[in-house]
Amino acid sequence: MNIMLFHSTYGLRPAVRQAADRLRSAGHEVWTPDLFEGHTFETVEEGMEFKEQVGKDELLKRAVLAAAPYSARGLVYSGFSFGASVAQTLALGDDKARGLLLLHGTSDIAANASVDDLPVQLHVAEPDQFETDDWLSSWYLQMNRAGADVEVYRYAGAGHLYTDPGLPDYDEEAAEATWRVALGFLESL
Repeated sequence: MNIMLFHSTYGLRPAVRQAADRLRSAGHEVWTPDLFEGHTFETVEEGMEFKEQVGKDELLKRAVLAAAPYSARGLVYSGFSFGASVAQTLALGDDKARGLLLLHGTSDIAANASVDDLPVQLHVAEPDQFETDDWLSSWYLQMNRAGADVEVYRYAGAGHLYTDPGLPDYDEEAAEATWRVALGFLESL
């Protein structure tokens, strides 16, 4: 599989590179574009402030430009938290997308979004302050209405970015379970 993997609001941290290496070890080709152009952050607040300064449109433009050279191959879009929202936006707009693997995040869905049985897998903490139960229920229904084939995996007691070993949210058991299921998902595409 060809995978476009987007980072969280912390920036392109070692955990993103480690995740890409794990995917490569499983036989996938992976790209990890740096939407923050070298900036990384110690707190989610710093990252969100930077994200707001750069602007949503500019970040989306950077993501589209990063994916464009590879999209004809049929990409699986993936990302962590903020990066998952970027991945979702791109996957829903790319008729050649092969799949969507969301880690710790989702995004708004345009009312006219339409896909043809796009395989989607979401892994998220339970509870998650950024992905509330009400939001996830609404998101799930909207994704199904858009034509996606959605699977949701919840991890009780894990922190928001529980797959990142460099953050306090890290939960080794939940992270390993996530990667086992995610790698199986990718193999099925």
